[in-house]
Parts: sequence; C-alpha cells; structure tokens
Amino acid sequence: MYCIWLAEALGQEWNEWFAPLHIQHLAGGGAVLTGPLPDQSALHGIFARIRDLNLTIVALVRLPPAPTE
Repeated sequence: MYCIWLAEALGQEWNEWFAPLHIQHLAGGGAVLTGPLPDQSALHGIFARIRDLNLTIVALVRLPPAPTE
C-alpha cells in the first residue's frame, strides 16, 4: 500500500489512468493517490505517469500491509 501526495489537483477523469490507485482530492488543492501496488516496477510506472503530467510529488509513504486473520 502506498500514499503519494501531489501538490496539484487531479480531476476524476484520471481515475482509470492511475488505477489501481484511488484519487482523493484535498480541500486546499492537491491530491493523494492511495492503494496497493504489486511491485517496484508498478511504482515506477506511477512515477512515470506523474512525471509525464509534470506533477509535483510532495510526499510518498509506504503503508504496512493489513493484518491477516
């Protein structure tokens, strides 16, 4: 699971392009991409998309896996 904070806002039209990450819009502007990525290659693919859109990454956090029962 990853959370990637972006300085710029993203419209709903980008949901499919950033899948499987979910886009959360922040009240003061900006966006957070949150969701699972299977490996480092997928993370680099997301970085490439962010770069291609000339977006600014504010922070990146890797969340611990959810506990299994």
